[in-house]
Amino acid sequence: MDIQDLIALEQKRQEETLTLIPSENYASAAVRSAEGSVLSAKYSEGYPGKRYYQGNKYIDELETQAIESAKKLFGVSYANVQPYSGSPANAAAIMALVNPGDKIMGLKLTGGGHLTHGHPNITFSGKFFNSIQYDVNTDGFIDYEELEKLALAEKPNLMIIGTTAYPRILDFARFSAIAKKIGALVLADISHIAGLVVAGVHPSPVGFADVIMTTTHKTLRGPRGAMLLTNDAEIAKKIDRAVFPGLQGGPHDNTTAAIAIALREAQGKPFKQYVKQIVKNAKVLSEELIKLGFNLTTDGTDNHLMVVDLRNKNISGKEAAIALEESGIVVNYNAIPHDPNPPMNPSGIRIGTPALTTRGMKEPEMRQIAVLINEVLANKNNVMVEVKKLCLRFPMP
Repeated sequence: MDIQDLIALEQKRQEETLTLIPSENYASAAVRSAEGSVLSAKYSEGYPGKRYYQGNKYIDELETQAIESAKKLFGVSYANVQPYSGSPANAAAIMALVNPGDKIMGLKLTGGGHLTHGHPNITFSGKFFNSIQYDVNTDGFIDYEELEKLALAEKPNLMIIGTTAYPRILDFARFSAIAKKIGALVLADISHIAGLVVAGVHPSPVGFADVIMTTTHKTLRGPRGAMLLTNDAEIAKKIDRAVFPGLQGGPHDNTTAAIAIALREAQGKPFKQYVKQIVKNAKVLSEELIKLGFNLTTDGTDNHLMVVDLRNKNISGKEAAIALEESGIVVNYNAIPHDPNPPMNPSGIRIGTPALTTRGMKEPEMRQIAVLINEVLANKNNVMVEVKKLCLRFPMP
C-alpha cells in the first residue's frame, strides 16, 4: 500500500476513534506545519552561535526563541531543547549528574515509573548504573516514609522522581528533603504532567530538583521531543556536553521550531483553561468508572490519567485493550501496582483525558465514555456506532 494511503488511513482512524492513551495528544496545525517544513533538511550540530555547520543564521534564532520560551514558561534560567525524546533526555541528564557505576534510585516500572528510571538489566539506566528501585504501597500510593528509609540505607548519588502511570500529585518538596539528607542530586521527570505544571494545576519541581526533564508532546501538545531544564549554571554546562556531543549529533531543527510554537501556545489563557479541563475530565471519568464497579488504583486521580485494575472484571488488561479498540476506544494495557501478571499481559489498563479534551469534550462526554467502556468490558457489546457519533460531534483538530 502507498505511504500516503497509509497516512490517510491513520488520519481516518484517529478521526473516528477516541484516544484515551494518556501520552497521546493532538498538536495544533501550526506545530504540525513547522515539523513538516524545510527545516527537516538542515544540519546544525552545536548550539546557537557555536555551530559546526554554516547556514544556521535562522536556525540559531528559532532555537533561541524555543529556549527563551521554555525558560519563561517553567521559571528557570537554562533550557536545552535539543534532545530527540524523553529517553535520550533522561540518559543525558543522568550522564551529566553521575558517573557510570554510581547508584541511582527511581520508581519501579510496575509502580508507575519509567524504563529509564533504573529498570534493571535491560535499560542503560539499569545496566550502566547501580540501580535501586522504590515502590508504591498496596493502595498504589508512593510511601515517602518507606522511600526515605530506603534512601537512607542505600544512599544513592541520584534520586529520580517521575512517573508514567501514577494518578496522584507528586510531593517534590518531600522528595527533595529526603535527597538533601543523603547529599543526593534530584532529577524530576515531568513528561506526563508538564502541561499541568505550567498551568498551575500541579506543583512545580523548580526549586526542588537539580534537573527537570520533560517531553514536549503529551499534555504540552507539542511535537515528539524533549527538554532539560535547570537553575544551576555548572550543571547546565554538563547537560550541554551530555546532549551534544555526548549522546547525539545535530538537533532536529523542524522539531525545535515546532517546540517553540507549542511553548508559545502554552503561555496563553486558552491553554491554561484547556489543562484545567483535562483534570476535571479525568476526575469525572474516574468517578463514573468507580460507580460502574471498576477498581482504580489509588481510588481515583489528581491529574490527567487513571489506572484501572480489571481483576474483578475477569479480563486481562491486554484483552480489555483489544476489545475496546474493536469498538473505537483506544487505551493501553498497563501493569497495576505489584501486578501478578507479566508485562505483556498485565492486569490493568491506563486511561487519560488530554486528547479527548483537545477535541473539546467535557464532563458530559466523560460520563458517556464511562458507560461505553462498561458496555464493552462488562456487557461485551460493540459500541463503535456510538463512538463514531461522538467523534463526529467533536472533530479532531
